[in-house]
Amino acid sequence: MEGYPLTFHLHGINNQNFLMRDRETGTWWQQVTGEAVVGRLRGRRLQPIEFEEVTFAVWKREHPEGRVMRPEPRHVEDDSYAGSDWEEHVAKVPPPPGSESEEGPPPRQLVMGVELGAESVAYPIDALRTSRAIADTLAGTPIVVVLGDDDRSVRAWKRVVEGQELDLFVASHVSSDVSLAKLLDSQTGSEWDFAGTCIAGPLVGRRLERVPVLPSYWFDWKAHHPETRVHESAVN
Repeated sequence: MEGYPLTFHLHGINNQNFLMRDRETGTWWQQVTGEAVVGRLRGRRLQPIEFEEVTFAVWKREHPEGRVMRPEPRHVEDDSYAGSDWEEHVAKVPPPPGSESEEGPPPRQLVMGVELGAESVAYPIDALRTSRAIADTLAGTPIVVVLGDDDRSVRAWKRVVEGQELDLFVASHVSSDVSLAKLLDSQTGSEWDFAGTCIAGPLVGRRLERVPVLPSYWFDWKAHHPETRVHESAVN
């Protein structure tokens, strides 16, 4: 923050979301927004670093020489790491009071949140599992949100290449390789992979510009994006 490194640790939970405290100033920070909510630096925001949540199979295919963080031995010994059933356990935890609403998905519906400029949209995972690829326009920018063949990994891109707007759709869903969910664009017939790279056709070699996607429960996304809309095909 302003050139000074901060050291964070888990301090608590706010709206069932990670709350961290920095050792240097004692300020509390909301993990999902990077905003300081209590303390000397209140109101400041950490600069986000681009990230994504994909399955290990997708990541390994695209980064065969990549490194994997090794578990901390002492935490393995005392069995303090979350178990493989962590998501199932969390799904049974009641949502925060007041998060129930007649509008939008159920509170614990998993959504893929996308924010551009002052606009934000929630794409329920069930809608993506039905459509595989959803074309939309957000803050005046044409985008596409795509679900990988593993039914878990989601990516989004701006569907504009060299000033040309593209209509992208899933060509097929038969590949067993989760990193190669292939797309076609209607304008040129070019083929695109799940990394957003054109691998065949007139646009071969071009890359789509990535748009950040945040997997979140609906109640949490709505709490931090009160003006968000839900993709229309998923509205109850």
